[in-house]
Amino acid sequence: MTNYSATAPSRAELDAIQGPLVLEFGVDWCSHCQGAQPLIATGLMGHADLQHLRVEDGKGRALGRTYQVKLWPTLIFLKDGVERSRVVRPQSAQEVATALAGILA
Repeated sequence: MTNYSATAPSRAELDAIQGPLVLEFGVDWCSHCQGAQPLIATGLMGHADLQHLRVEDGKGRALGRTYQVKLWPTLIFLKDGVERSRVVRPQSAQEVATALAGILA
């Protein structure tokens, strides 16, 4: 699993992306983020070509504020730059898979 990236795209860049995108906010040291990784991986399984950006969030990180991220991890499911759903602190792989299905249709 790759670490959360300290370098984030701009909100305008994300709004312009065509197709499905999963945007995940968190930090590497967060126990909730670490614990959710198996659920996220299982929920996204079978979609290796899916764009999945893992962005570091926290104080001084503006991108998370533009999406009103409050807890980690937060997964935002975008299609053509528009938020279709989000999952905050996933409790099951099915929860992730259901949100994913909404941007793949």
